[in-house]
Amino acid sequence: MLFSAEEIERYARHIVLHDVGGPGQQKLKAGRVLVIGAGGLGAPVLLYLAAAGVGRLELVEDDEVSLSNLQRQVIHRTQDIGRAKTDSARDAVAALNPHVEMVTHQTRITADNAMELIGNVDVVVDGSDNFTTRFLVSDACVLAGKPLVAAALGTFDATVTTVRAHERGADGGLNPTYRCLFPEPPPPGTVPPCSEAGIIGALAGIAGSIAALEAIRVLVGFGEGLVGRLLMIDARSMRFETLSYGWDPDNPLTGEAPTIRDLSAHRQAGASPA
Repeated sequence: MLFSAEEIERYARHIVLHDVGGPGQQKLKAGRVLVIGAGGLGAPVLLYLAAAGVGRLELVEDDEVSLSNLQRQVIHRTQDIGRAKTDSARDAVAALNPHVEMVTHQTRITADNAMELIGNVDVVVDGSDNFTTRFLVSDACVLAGKPLVAAALGTFDATVTTVRAHERGADGGLNPTYRCLFPEPPPPGTVPPCSEAGIIGALAGIAGSIAALEAIRVLVGFGEGLVGRLLMIDARSMRFETLSYGWDPDNPLTGEAPTIRDLSAHRQAGASPA
């Protein structure tokens, strides 16, 4: 896969990196990433993946830009208020890097379309804001055999992890699933949305940038990554801690007696990225 002179200059700081170089940049150009949501997390993910030269970005999002989004969703502008987030994000990506193909899906990800959407890409980055969507996406990625970078935001805290449950670790054991970390979603109503609890805007940029870095790492293949590790960010004390977790033989996806073999259980509840 050849680069134009403009691309060589654009990606020069990647190309001179020993762990990326020309071959790694070619992997990025050939890469296909699906981003769930163009909100606080999805915004920096899309911008940094576009800047890095990922060849094809796909976005699933059904919401419109509102004024309250702009405190943290940096891919959108004031003049985008009222527009579909898919359109706003597509324009921002095109302005940043015209070499990136942007495909938008102005819809919710559901049990009916998840496998088709996920099946067309190399990596999925979940930036949704609710547990219903997170569990749907994580289950679908395991069933489809796709790497998943999962990020989540609280008021002053955030988490990022990478799930490659279709692969084995260096010790030969199965990699953990998202359900090995969180077996079940919390009861409805126990975790208030950011519209009620609030959120510090810059934290979304930190967590989203880390999620983008994890996706780049998956495509290029360097470093250790966050497989089997949950990165926890505390913005109040500026502390970064990592929790290790492993394969749970009781998990319902890849455990010793799996009970989840498709997404039928998710059809009872809607899932919407934001």
